[in-house]
Amino acid sequence: MPHTTLVSTDALAAVIETAAAGHTASIALIDCRYDLTNESWGHEQYLAGHIPGATYASLSHDLAGPRHGDNGRHPLPAIDAMAATFGRLGIGADTQVVAYDQDTGMYASRLWWMLRYLGHDAVAVLDGGWAKWTREGRPTRTGEELPPAAAFVAHPREDMVADLAQVQRLANVASALLVDARAPERFAGAVEPIDRVPGHIPGARNHSYKANLTDSGTLLPPEQLKAQFAAVIDGHTPDQVVMYCGSGVSACHNLLALEHVGISGVRLYPGSWSEWSSNPERPVETGPARR
Repeated sequence: MPHTTLVSTDALAAVIETAAAGHTASIALIDCRYDLTNESWGHEQYLAGHIPGATYASLSHDLAGPRHGDNGRHPLPAIDAMAATFGRLGIGADTQVVAYDQDTGMYASRLWWMLRYLGHDAVAVLDGGWAKWTREGRPTRTGEELPPAAAFVAHPREDMVADLAQVQRLANVASALLVDARAPERFAGAVEPIDRVPGHIPGARNHSYKANLTDSGTLLPPEQLKAQFAAVIDGHTPDQVVMYCGSGVSACHNLLALEHVGISGVRLYPGSWSEWSSNPERPVETGPARR
C-alpha cells in the first residue's frame, strides 16, 4: 500500500531497505530543505548531509515558476514544467515519493501537494523531517545525488486549485470560506516581514500551520487535528473552503494535515497573500479573524 500523507522515520527506513532489495516499487527521496531568507541554504545543507539516496529540490527553482511582480512570491510552474521537474527527480508512474525538509514538513508539503495536483498520489512527507531522522542517529550521506530520469505524465486535477479570479468572487460569497495558514500576528497585520502590505483577505479565518504540530515538530494526533479544523471550518463542506498563506507553501501543510485525517476537497489558492496584496486596489483587512 502506498504512503499518501505521512511516513514515520521507522517506516521510511523500512521502505528504503525493501526498495534496495528490489522487493517494492521504486522510491524517490526528495530533500526540500529551504530558508526564505537565504535561497542557497537548503542546498548547502543537503550537500553537507542528507538521507542516503535523496535528491535536492529547491522551492524557488524547482517548485515555483517565474515571477513577474504580481503573481506571488512562489507561483505554480506551468504543468509541463512541473512534469519535467518531476521526471528529472526520478519520479515515474509507479514511484513512491517521500519528501522531507528540516523539521516541520512545511516545505516538503508543497512538493506533496504539487504531485497530487498532477495526479500522483504515492507521495508522503517524512514526519519530523531531517531533524527527527538525525536525532535518532539514522544514516546520512554527503554530496550530490542525481537519480536516473523517469517519464512523468501529468494528469492535472484542476478542482484542487482556486485562482485569483475565483478567490475574488468567493470573498463575497457567504457560503465560501477562506483560511489563512500564516502566523496569527501576520494574519492580523501586526507584523509583515515579507510582503508589501500587512493584513489578510477580508473575511478570512486563521489557522496557522504551526497549530498542526507538536513541540517536537511532528504532526498532532488525528483526533486533535480533526477537532481543530472542525472549529475553523465550522459548518462548511470541504469544497467550500480555500486555503492560502503568504505564497502557497505553508497552506499546503494545512492541506496535508486535512488529508491525513480524511478531509479531502479543500482547494489551494497558490498566489496567496503575496499575489493578493500586490495590487493596492484589492481590499485588505487587519485585526483578528471575524467569526
